Amino acid sequence: MPNLCANLSKRMPVSGICRHVIQQAGGLGSALVLTLLALSVPALAVDKQIVIKFSHVAAMGTPKSKAIEHFKQLAERNTAGKVRVDVYPNSTLYKDKEELEALQMGAVQMLAPTLSKFGPLGIREFEVFDLPFLFEDRAALRRVVDGPVGQRLFGILETKGVRGLAYWDMGFKMMSANRPIRVPADMRGLKVRIQGSKVIDEQMRTLGANPQVMSFSEMTQALQSGVVDGAENPPLNFYSQKVYEVQKHLAVTEHGYMGFAVIVNKRFWDGLAPEIRSGLEAALAEATRMNNALTERESAEAMLAIAKTGKTTIYNPTSQEMAQWRQALLPVHKKMEERIGKDLLASVYKALAKAPDQR
Repeated sequence: MPNLCANLSKRMPVSGICRHVIQQAGGLGSALVLTLLALSVPALAVDKQIVIKFSHVAAMGTPKSKAIEHFKQLAERNTAGKVRVDVYPNSTLYKDKEELEALQMGAVQMLAPTLSKFGPLGIREFEVFDLPFLFEDRAALRRVVDGPVGQRLFGILETKGVRGLAYWDMGFKMMSANRPIRVPADMRGLKVRIQGSKVIDEQMRTLGANPQVMSFSEMTQALQSGVVDGAENPPLNFYSQKVYEVQKHLAVTEHGYMGFAVIVNKRFWDGLAPEIRSGLEAALAEATRMNNALTERESAEAMLAIAKTGKTTIYNPTSQEMAQWRQALLPVHKKMEERIGKDLLASVYKALAKAPDQR
């Protein structure tokens, strides 16, 4: 009987199927008829729930993880349960090198990768965010990502089957190692873990260091075992990944920015009903505000917590030493302008109102 009803469902409405089943049941009891109907047509009466798999590499308790959980709650509420968001934190589903391919294939629907990860995907323009000393502060950053430049970059993502939805902050990076770092010359000869960005690679080579590309989930173990000597991280990563347990020295250089792009599989997103997309966009806007506010506050708290452990010596370079860092790294802008695009770089400088060497 269920097979019969399934076949009939292709040719008549549910009400017609119900009458047909009752007629065919003949002398069967009403309870059995209802059971047959329940087995035959439940999917016709209830809309199928939309499942969004949201994978990320951040540890639980970080601003990014909290914001994603907040997005999940709001998304499910805004869509009256028509959407379910399954969150996979801390590289439990995919690692750095795997997740973008998984998104393009539709194995996951949403990610929040660092901006540096788009270079290996063939989108070099996003490596503009890796340029050293590009942003003076978060206000300068927002002028870029919230304006035409940010939208232009998201437009490029669509050629890869990816839709960009929001930019999330992670903070400004610092240098760490097991020997004191005060000036650029202290980086010479160090094997430094980096993300897969050619701009960051050039930055480290300019400092005389040896860049080593590896996934975020492998970083702390590599530092502990001596596979690499140092790393660059914002405060939240340094604290959440317990880098302070395997690195004795930390220099607050704030030489580069780290941020995320919340992205979605374009085909999946375009296939959603407008009211569903609207509910998800509202949820994401709220989660974005939460992430950026938490990042700023908890970055300061993380620095205090690192200092409190007593395991890492934190060094704040003097103004003269910072001038050395800036002078040493600004040539990277010129070296990388062909890779990033002169026109894009000019647009970023315009949004910032001045080039880094004019500060």
